[in-house]
Amino acid sequence: MNIFFLSNQRKVFSVIILGLIAIASFLYTQYVLNSILDHERAGVELWAKAIEYTNRDLYPETQRSLHGLILELEANSELSESEKSAYRKTLEIAMSDLSNAGLDFIANELIINNRFSVPSVATDEDGNILIFKDIDEDDANTKTVESFRAINNPIEIPVLRANGSYSTNYVFYGQSAVAQSLKYFPYIQFGLLALFFGLIYINISNLRRTEQSNLWVGMAKEAAHQLGTPLSSMFGWIELMKTSTIDPESIKSLHELEEDVKRLQNVAERFNKIGSGPELSFQRVEPILNYCIDYIERRLPRFSKNVTIRRNIEHDLKAQLNSDLFTWAIENLMKNAIDAIDSNDKDAFIDIRCIKENDHIIVEIEDSGKGIEKKFFNEVFNPGFSTKKRGWGLGLSLTRRIVEDYHKGKITILKSSPGIGSTFRISLPIKKAT
Repeated sequence: MNIFFLSNQRKVFSVIILGLIAIASFLYTQYVLNSILDHERAGVELWAKAIEYTNRDLYPETQRSLHGLILELEANSELSESEKSAYRKTLEIAMSDLSNAGLDFIANELIINNRFSVPSVATDEDGNILIFKDIDEDDANTKTVESFRAINNPIEIPVLRANGSYSTNYVFYGQSAVAQSLKYFPYIQFGLLALFFGLIYINISNLRRTEQSNLWVGMAKEAAHQLGTPLSSMFGWIELMKTSTIDPESIKSLHELEEDVKRLQNVAERFNKIGSGPELSFQRVEPILNYCIDYIERRLPRFSKNVTIRRNIEHDLKAQLNSDLFTWAIENLMKNAIDAIDSNDKDAFIDIRCIKENDHIIVEIEDSGKGIEKKFFNEVFNPGFSTKKRGWGLGLSLTRRIVEDYHKGKITILKSSPGIGSTFRISLPIKKAT
């Protein structure tokens, strides 16, 4: 059972939304980029047309005839200088009209020089560079031409030779700064969206964890408060029964009952301490582990399981501990181990080991139970996660909080295999008493 399944669904939904936004942004940017590239090619084609226009003569036969008339006019001695000047001016106006100087100005000044800012190179059919635009002179070379060829197909310019045949010049062009920037825009936008969603996710997760923590703390303190009055009454009834009973067996049972009530009182005090900073003291680990093992061993019969508890604990190992909370953590792990063991297993065991490893104290609890699948190694410590039909899934979550938040240690699943068993490891830093 996982009571936070809906929260995981919301995470998946958020990731899907992020992916859809990224895809839509990428497609739209590609559309805009393709439109810009089409306009840039149209501009380069216009530039090529302007180059073609400025490199050809209009009405060449007529212009040659007019030029011949001017030469004949100069050679004619029958005309006065004033007459020659008038005729010459008329012929030059005619030649100017044929060449259309206004169109030359438009081609050279408005189109060739100022139409667009796309890096371009014009070459002849042998690859010799004729003219270039929007690139440095040092970059006007064959390498640049080849790089432009890889980006865009060249534009052909037909050129009329003096002998009347045609040759072909080529215009090679790249991409403007705007087009190059747009190529990387979707990735930048996706990164910003991912960062934005990541920050939102972190804030929401922190808020949710805080709310959950406050909820568990409130429930724990309320449970401790509600248990206080009946526990006090139970102690009173036990004392009353002691004074009115002389049977040895009954007195022994009353002592056991009193121990259980004291233990229940300790549990209530543990709940009451949740959410507040615990007091730690430098003390031996062995007595706490032995106390937990002894308590569980005395109550094994009620679990209806034949379990052997083995201990291998080094003496005189000390750490900064809160004995009540650390006892709670160890008991949770041992009870989980017992729950994981099949009642039909005749060779069932639980091993508790405590050793020193470098500057840490290591406590390992190994069982021969059902084991845990590797994919659940991290989830088992989440609040609400449980593989049992009954239970809130809070035991291991509280255990991790006790070990990591209160004792600044680390708890992990050292190893586990389905059908073989599990080993939980607690690592506690060794700190000398001050």
